[in-house]
Amino acid sequence: MRTSSFFGQLRSAYASEIDDMSFDSEGKNVLRQRLAARRKELPFLRQMMELSPEMVSVVFHQGFRFKNPALIEHVLSLESDEFPAWDTLSDAITLEPWAQQLADELCKEPMGEWLLTVAAGLEYLFAKPERASAKDHSEDDDEDGEKDEGGGHDGEDEEEKDARAREEAGQDWMVEQGFDRKD
Repeated sequence: MRTSSFFGQLRSAYASEIDDMSFDSEGKNVLRQRLAARRKELPFLRQMMELSPEMVSVVFHQGFRFKNPALIEHVLSLESDEFPAWDTLSDAITLEPWAQQLADELCKEPMGEWLLTVAAGLEYLFAKPERASAKDHSEDDDEDGEKDEGGGHDGEDEEEKDARAREEAGQDWMVEQGFDRKD
């Protein structure tokens, strides 16, 4: 699957946003409560749609069902100014009833349908293992045509690589927000 630079850049920011919301300072999983609170903030979050779509998109986390992966993967290959109209995606994507209510509210905004497309794409990417995407890219970029059978850093398992990738993405995002990188 090929993703546009737009979705490629937002993918890690979206995953970091979900990760940041998942656990409290004591390590308890509080994602459900934090998502409920964020959904109530949608009227305020609307103003962030264009600037930080990943922060608004999380309100739809686990709200999409993908019936036609090929169509959503095509959308993921497009840049943000090339998206089809939201209603053309209705055969490929359905929303949970609670998410449909949020979508109806959001579609009243000028960029509401655009944000729904972004949210659907980010949620699809979030549910799809990143390592498969990384593997596709590493095989494409390998000049010798040889596949990396070892999996990377001296027998490191997939969970460790995923954890490190999430940590790096989170640190990158914090640096973008003006914080110093944690060493």
